[in-house]
Amino acid sequence: MRRYAVTNPRCRTLPLASKLDDYCARMPDMETAPPGGQAEVSTRRAEQLSHVWPTGTHRNNRGELVIGGVSVAEIAAEHGTPVYAYDEVTLRESMRRYRDAFTRELPGCRVVYAGKAFLSTRFVRVLVEEDLGLDVVSGGELFVALRGGMPPSRISLHGNNKSRDEIQMAIEAGIGKLIVDNFDEIEMLAELCAGRETSMTVLLRVNPGVDVHTHKKISTGMADSKFGLPIVDGQAARAVAQLAATPGVHLAGYHAHVGSQLFDAEASLDAIGELLDFSASMRSEYGVELEQLSPGGGFGIPYLDGDKPPVPERWAEMIANAVRVGCNDRGLPIPVVVIEPGRAIAGPAGVAIYRVGSRKELPGVRTYISVDGGMADNIRPSLYDAAYTAALANRAGGEDRETVTIAGKYCESGDILIENVSLPRLQRDDLLAIPAAGAYCLAMASNYNMSLRPAVVMVSNGETHLMRHRERLDDLIRLDVLSSI
Repeated sequence: MRRYAVTNPRCRTLPLASKLDDYCARMPDMETAPPGGQAEVSTRRAEQLSHVWPTGTHRNNRGELVIGGVSVAEIAAEHGTPVYAYDEVTLRESMRRYRDAFTRELPGCRVVYAGKAFLSTRFVRVLVEEDLGLDVVSGGELFVALRGGMPPSRISLHGNNKSRDEIQMAIEAGIGKLIVDNFDEIEMLAELCAGRETSMTVLLRVNPGVDVHTHKKISTGMADSKFGLPIVDGQAARAVAQLAATPGVHLAGYHAHVGSQLFDAEASLDAIGELLDFSASMRSEYGVELEQLSPGGGFGIPYLDGDKPPVPERWAEMIANAVRVGCNDRGLPIPVVVIEPGRAIAGPAGVAIYRVGSRKELPGVRTYISVDGGMADNIRPSLYDAAYTAALANRAGGEDRETVTIAGKYCESGDILIENVSLPRLQRDDLLAIPAAGAYCLAMASNYNMSLRPAVVMVSNGETHLMRHRERLDDLIRLDVLSSI
């Protein structure tokens, strides 16, 4: 099993510039981030409003942070805090850049969004309008996808433990494909697809044995993973044989995913080589032609000012070249390539907005600034050691700055959003904005301490559109079964 080092593997985010040409000029192609490591702790200054903020983010003449033409103060006044704001321009630019870059390099390529990063019916409608597909990993995500208007043919169902009901739901909905993860699923498919007039298209998720040094909890391509069937011990080949012999099932190709928040392409490119070797072997052994190839994605995005992962055009160039050369060397036709950019779609567009509460100064140790959110709406810092920056949002602040730790309000010592960030001196009721919060924050939100999950809005052209209501206290007991007293 080969291992690959990825510089600065902390989970982070990238916004796009207001003009694509200007963005490309400011962000030259980079294959790796600057030196650093997961354990590195640095002091971060957010006041320059660098590329980690959504398109067009600026301060108005009152010093207020403005996103999508709406001041953060207005958003907080209308919707309360915590609140998450998605900039629609940044969101659509992200989708278009990945879609256009990959279809230009690989005609017929499909770019699909991972619904697990964040999903709502309004978000799905934007995906539909921008001609992206959608990966879902549960019956719930499939339900939201269909309710949001995503054509079933553009939906793929992933997951390492799909239930029979979820597979049945996907088949009845007529989704485009199902990604088979294990032998149990093959048996269920054999039962559910028997006698069907139309075959169910599937890809087999294989494990290429590639270990990329991102955070261990988002590394998925090594042999010891709960996802996919390993190539090295013959399990993947056995699955191909079973699928090829299963009536009502059409094996169209293979899927692999080496991990998430990648800054370096080497592991992804090597995984493509492993997939193509496997495809050539399966064609020779079982007559299975390679029609679709999904080498995953997981492209890294900047969360901190110095982060510079490859831009979409560079990812597309490298992956397309690996596919073309690899297929030519093995005598394989160029398949339809399916790319999953992951957090790079939603992450750059989202900003979390909090209200400052208490201050706790420990001389010679640190100063804690607590906000009215934390691990219940963003567990990533606690779960992945994710690093963020922040900005004072309701006023510009002066030259009097301090290095503080931003703490959440929940009853856990690990409820820390940011360690050691340099900000103007904060006061109670100030607003604090954290960029790069569009992916994997709300999707993993909880009601810990019986907190209310935040409202979510879309902002564009000076207007705010509610995407999701803030939960109410009644929602906390909506599913309770009350016994008589």
